[in-house]
Amino acid sequence: MEEKYELAKWLAGEMTEKELQAFQETPEYQTYAKIAVYSSQLKAPDFDADLLYQNTIRHKKAAPKVIPFYKSKWMRIAAIFVVFLGLSLFFRTTITSTEIAKNGQKTTFSLPDNSEIVLNSGSQIQYKKWNWDNNRKLDLDGEAYFKVAHGKKFQVNTTLGTVTVLGTQFNVKARKNRFDVTCYEGKVKVSYNSKDIIITKGTAVTFENDYFDRKNITVQKPEWTANEIVFKKENLQSIVDELERQYSCEIVLNSRENAQLFTGTLPTNDIKTALDVVCSIFHLKISKFDNTKIILVDI
Repeated sequence: MEEKYELAKWLAGEMTEKELQAFQETPEYQTYAKIAVYSSQLKAPDFDADLLYQNTIRHKKAAPKVIPFYKSKWMRIAAIFVVFLGLSLFFRTTITSTEIAKNGQKTTFSLPDNSEIVLNSGSQIQYKKWNWDNNRKLDLDGEAYFKVAHGKKFQVNTTLGTVTVLGTQFNVKARKNRFDVTCYEGKVKVSYNSKDIIITKGTAVTFENDYFDRKNITVQKPEWTANEIVFKKENLQSIVDELERQYSCEIVLNSRENAQLFTGTLPTNDIKTALDVVCSIFHLKISKFDNTKIILVDI
């Protein structure tokens, strides 16, 4: 036991000179010395902590690769497509188509169901093309002639009243406080001030404030589509307003208030003749006449 203790102290270098001299004189010293010499020549491999870490990671079972939704190329494309589709549907269902006939013009166009509409001068129609078969409604400002294709219910809305039809031909005029509806084929329902009136082929109705008139007609379509305007008990200012729309000009009335009403026909392609008739009926004369401005005064 003492021998192992002495050997441990010698290997640790803890012997005093006296103890070292005594240990070197023992028979086992030469054997121990040789072992120490050979042991000192053995070298342990360098320890590379970084290499050990990399090898550990390399042999570790690879975790499944998870790509976030927003980083996936195809997912981004799909998301863009969905947004584009949504925007397209939104615009298709909300955007309104507008047809306009400026002053001095008439416009003819067809609806998605091939119904034909002719807009008179100074008029406008708005409607939605999308899903037209299930939403056959439009908004009219002014005057228009309708040749409706046979099908489901068809509705014309104005600020003064509503006209509902089913496969027919009719004319609607909404100017200021006056609302005129004429039926040329089939039948229509006219709604005005919460009242409904059914009119059939050859019938015309007029509403103006508390005034109501119903009469029979013999013509097959509105006269204005053939360059004529028919007035029925209309005052001078209403006639002048219509002439301004038809001829796209300004007409100034420098005259006394005139309560006379006019029933008759005026041309829409000959302004001089139209003015001559108006002046004759209302006792006026032309004091200025050019392409943009006309002044009428009392005789």
